[in-house]
Amino acid sequence: MNTTVNSSRLFLASCFALITTAFSFSIRAGILPQLGTEFGLSAEQLGFINSMWFLGFPIAMIVGGLVYHTVGPKIIMTVAFVSHTLGILLTIYSGGYTGLLISTLFIGIGNGCTEAACNPLIADMYSGAEMNKKLNRFHMWFPGGIVVGSLLSKFMTDSGLSWQTQIWVILIPTITYAFMFFGQAFPKPRVEGVTSISKNFAAMLTPLYLFIFCCMALTAISEFGPQQWVGLIMSKSGASPMLILALVTGLMAFGRYFGGPIIHRLDQTGVLLGGAIFATIGIYLFSTQTGAMAYVAAVFFAIGVCYFWPTMIGFVAERIPLSGALGMSIVGGVGMFSTSIFQPIIGRWLDGERAIQAAAGKTGDALELAAGQATLAKMTTFPIILIVAFTGLYFYMRNKKPSHELDSVAAQQPQL
Repeated sequence: MNTTVNSSRLFLASCFALITTAFSFSIRAGILPQLGTEFGLSAEQLGFINSMWFLGFPIAMIVGGLVYHTVGPKIIMTVAFVSHTLGILLTIYSGGYTGLLISTLFIGIGNGCTEAACNPLIADMYSGAEMNKKLNRFHMWFPGGIVVGSLLSKFMTDSGLSWQTQIWVILIPTITYAFMFFGQAFPKPRVEGVTSISKNFAAMLTPLYLFIFCCMALTAISEFGPQQWVGLIMSKSGASPMLILALVTGLMAFGRYFGGPIIHRLDQTGVLLGGAIFATIGIYLFSTQTGAMAYVAAVFFAIGVCYFWPTMIGFVAERIPLSGALGMSIVGGVGMFSTSIFQPIIGRWLDGERAIQAAAGKTGDALELAAGQATLAKMTTFPIILIVAFTGLYFYMRNKKPSHELDSVAAQQPQL
């Protein structure tokens, strides 16, 4: 077995693992209308199926964070591969609502294992500004993979290919990352004391960590709420929902690739505050505009949510380093858990708005559009709360320096 850490190969393998997560998100979003029609599912039931993706994610992230320094990223990624493969196969042969719930849960577990292993893996391989750059470029492949996946889904749907065929496509990046991780050596932790669970918890019980914990719940639903439901909500707006999803995620991928200098210039807190403002504008425009203006809304929304996830993870790694892999996993986990909770709630909002619009005499496409936009209007609540929270964080952190513990420890260690 190779004993030299090949950082480039491990980073690339991590990217393919995140592409698997992205494909499972975008392709499942693309086939949601087909699943609803084939199995006679309501919007609330589709919401519960979506929620399994987001429920399995935090469960795996939290468990993975707890055992990361005990079992290592290799075993966690092995569990990811098995879970992804089982989830894909069980989805194809699900047969109905219950089968889709179970299969989606397995895929969510695979996705959570990916985050639990790869975030601390990258933080251990790189430090300081390079770490922020690499985390952004790693997380670039979530929206980047969604671009590819959503366009593939649209092409395959327009070509008359079944939803089962689309699910098979997710196996391609799954097998690729398994091959690239196989037989590789993994880096050791760089921060002294980070392997101590007691020190992790002590760092996580600080007011700053608990504040970020709460904010992550809102940043995640601000990003994933509109994205997961764009196919159903925007289908009657005169714009292509899958093209909207591709535009949003394409801009996010571009922004994250060049995110390092932007975060360095504006600071993490400035980026988070600006993101909340743009996200609010984007979701509001989604709730009021149709036709070509829906694509303008997509641009504002993409700018808003672009840096939320990697910046929140990077903030924990840089400002609260002793929270370790567990701290990063818990923050990511609460984001996905929040999204899981809100998926059926959003579905219920949509069903309720349909009833209201039907009572007002609307039918057909007009009813669907009005109900969808009213649901989106309710979603603006999340980023509005974040504007207030991140304004406070910006002024609180303005005179505080980032922790240089990571860099100082890295400087004392030999490079592998």
